[in-house]
Amino acid sequence: MVVGMSAAAQPGHGHGHGHGHGHPSDTGPAREADPDPREPRRAWHAVRHLLVPHSHDTADRVDDAMQASRDGMRALWVSLAVLGATAAAQAVVVLLSGSVALLSDTLHNVADALTAVPVGVAFLLGRRPATRRFTYGFGRAEDVAGIVVVLVILGSAVLAGWESLRRLAEPADVRFLGAVAAAGLAGAIGNEIAAQVRIRTGRRIGSAALVADGLHARADALTSLAVLLSAGGAALGWHWADPVVGLAIAAAILAVTWGAARQVLARLMDAVDPELVATATEALLRVDGVHRVDRVRLRWVGHALHAEVELAVDAHATVEQAHRTAHAAEHALTHAVARLAAATVHTHPA
Repeated sequence: MVVGMSAAAQPGHGHGHGHGHGHPSDTGPAREADPDPREPRRAWHAVRHLLVPHSHDTADRVDDAMQASRDGMRALWVSLAVLGATAAAQAVVVLLSGSVALLSDTLHNVADALTAVPVGVAFLLGRRPATRRFTYGFGRAEDVAGIVVVLVILGSAVLAGWESLRRLAEPADVRFLGAVAAAGLAGAIGNEIAAQVRIRTGRRIGSAALVADGLHARADALTSLAVLLSAGGAALGWHWADPVVGLAIAAAILAVTWGAARQVLARLMDAVDPELVATATEALLRVDGVHRVDRVRLRWVGHALHAEVELAVDAHATVEQAHRTAHAAEHALTHAVARLAAATVHTHPA
C-alpha cells in the first residue's frame, strides 16, 4: 500500500485547517474496534489547536510568500535610495576634484544601485502563480538574478583593477583632498547601510539573490574606504598610494565575488543546510504512526522551501490511517522547518 499526499497543494482536502477541517477521522477512531490508547493525546492535540488557531492553507502560504516578496522589494527601495543619494553627492565632488579613484567608486555605487533592478524583477516574477509549464512557479527567477548580481560584482573587481593599473602608469594630482576623503567615507557608510538592509532581509526571507546583492554593496564599501586611504596617501605626496590600494581592494572584491558565487551556485544545485534535513527528520520521527523516515528531500524555490518525504508506517494500517499519519507529518514539518511552503508526504508499509 502506498499513500501519496500533499497537504499544501490539494484544495480538495481542505487543508486550510485550524484544525477543524473536513476529516472526520482526524478526531475520531479509525474504525469501530478497540479504543486506541493514543486517542486522549489526539483529543488534547485537537483542543489545543482550537484554542490556538493557525492555518497551513495554500492561500495563507501564498500570503507569506507575497509578504516576503514585499519585504524584499522594500529592502531594495531603501538601499536604492541610500546608494542613489551617496552617488549623487560623490559625483559633485568628482567634478570639483578630478579624482579618478572617487569617480571609480561613484561608478561602483551606481552599478550597485542598478543591481536592485534584476532582483526586483525577480521578486515581481515570483509573485506570479504557477502555470502548466512552470509548475513550481517563478521563484527560481531569484537565482537567475543572483547570477546577474555576481557578474556585476566581478565586473566591479575588473574595473577597480583596471583603473588602479592605469593610475600606476599615469599618476595624477588630486584636488580638494578633504572633500575626496569625506566623499569616500560617505560612500563606505552608504554602502554598509545598503549591505545591512539587503543581507538581513535576504537571510530572513531566504533570498540568496538579495544576500548576494548585499555582499556586493559591502564590497563597494571597501572600495570607498580605498578612496579614503588614497586621499591620505596623496596628502603625504605618495602618488603610488592610490593605485596600490586600489589593486588591494580589487583583490578583496574578488574574494567577495567568490563567496557570493558559491552561495548562488549552491542554490541553483538545490543545496540546503544539512541542519534543515536533520530538523525535518527529527520532527517526522516524533509523529505517531511513523515507523521509519526513509527519505527527506528539501529544495529552495525562490525564498520558499519545498519538501518531499517518504515514511514507513504500519503494514496493517488502513488507507485512512496512513492518510492521517501523512497529514500529521505535513503538520509537523510545517512547524519544524521555517520557510516551508509545501510538503509532499508518501507513506508505504514498514
